[in-house]
This record gives sequence, structure tokens and C-alpha cells, in this order.
Amino acid sequence: MKVSVIAGSSSDAPFVKEVVSILKEFGVKTEVKVLSAHRTPYELQRYVEEAPGRGVELFIAVAGKSAHLPGVIAALSILPVIGLPVPVKHLYGVDALLSMVQMPPGVPVATVGIGETKNAALLSISILSLKYENLRSALKDYREKMRRKVLSSQIDVE
Repeated sequence: MKVSVIAGSSSDAPFVKEVVSILKEFGVKTEVKVLSAHRTPYELQRYVEEAPGRGVELFIAVAGKSAHLPGVIAALSILPVIGLPVPVKHLYGVDALLSMVQMPPGVPVATVGIGETKNAALLSISILSLKYENLRSALKDYREKMRRKVLSSQIDVE
């Protein structure tokens, strides 16, 4: 099982690192690439089209501003694509979020919240768990730990 994490810019590195860290915790192999939908369209196309041959089963596209990266990937591949919008200077990621969720019919991109690296990684694990029992089991364990943490939480109001 392998997930390709594609960043639209090297400035997206902190978000990419968080996603990859969580995927590695679950034993998911990753490829990381910086490719722009606008500045390197031909290289992006070649990379996406060759990805299944390298064992890639899912893409996470990390992008800000106009954020066309996940949509272009989805147009080039039938593999699942998760868009991770990242906050940038002026509109704080709202522009990226809207670019990702407003895909035309027939070219879906699953999109998580702005900067929500954990959700991008966990959604990819959830999708892959349909095929890999070990991920399904690990995800159940993860959710159980979250449940226990909430149940053991207290708020002191005095």
C-alpha cells in the first residue's frame, strides 16, 4: 500500500511532514513530490499517470491559493484523491478550500478542512482499510484510544 503526497509548493512542507508522519505510524508507505498544477503541468501529468505502476493507490494533494492541484490529479487518474487545503497569507485557506470542494460532476475530490493534516492522513487510511485488514484493525484501535481519552477527560469548573 502506498500513498502519494503531492505538494503544490515547497512552502507546504510542514503540512506534508505531518501527513507523512501519521501515515508512517500506520505502516503506510509514501511518496512525496512537489509539483504544481500551473507551473509544472506536464511533469505532474507524467507523475500521476505513472503512479499506479509504482504501487500508488491514493493521492493526497496539499495546496493553497487557487489550489487546482487535487482537481487536476483527479482529472488524470481514477485513483482516490484527497485535497488538503492549506492556509496562506490573504484568505487563510478559504480560497483553497473552495477550489477543492467545487469540483465539476464526475471528477470528485474528497476534501478535508483547512490545514487538517490528521484528517487527510486518517481518511486515506480509512479508504485503504477497505482493502487492507491490518489498517482496518489499526484504525479501530486508534479510534478506541480516542474514545478512552475523551471518557477520561474532566473539566474542573471550581
